[in-house]
Amino acid sequence: MKKIKNPWADKEGYNCFGCAPDNPMGLKMQFYEDGDEVISIWQPSTHHQGWIDTLHGGIIATLVDETGAWVITRKLQTTAMTVRLNVQYRRPIMTNAGSITVRARLAQQMRNFVTVAVDVMDSDDKVCAQGEIIYCTFDHDRAQQMGFSGCDLED
Repeated sequence: MKKIKNPWADKEGYNCFGCAPDNPMGLKMQFYEDGDEVISIWQPSTHHQGWIDTLHGGIIATLVDETGAWVITRKLQTTAMTVRLNVQYRRPIMTNAGSITVRARLAQQMRNFVTVAVDVMDSDDKVCAQGEIIYCTFDHDRAQQMGFSGCDLED
């Protein structure tokens, strides 16, 4: 498993809620490549809760969508916009029970529409949520206009 470099880390104005390392309100997610998958290991805290000690469903949806987008960024070397996000919540994720793991992989590609499948596991490796996201990918010229120049692994 190798860490993925954040290609936007030094871009002026970059403040993504999901992955910007300097967003004080953000999730500060980091990503790793493991074979065909992109993985994020993330630690929830009490300010991410919905019900007492329970991770908010909107945060779970954000984790799913953000990790799925990094599959596009790393595996297809472009950017995309979310067209459809479907999350099935299987069991609660506790904010006081350790880190969670989000695993995402390409499921289908038809022209510029890409489907990504995502699993969210709690600290006991139990699947707590599953997501399916459809993205509309941008061609490389459009991605470059948006400031994307490639996504590499760290040394």
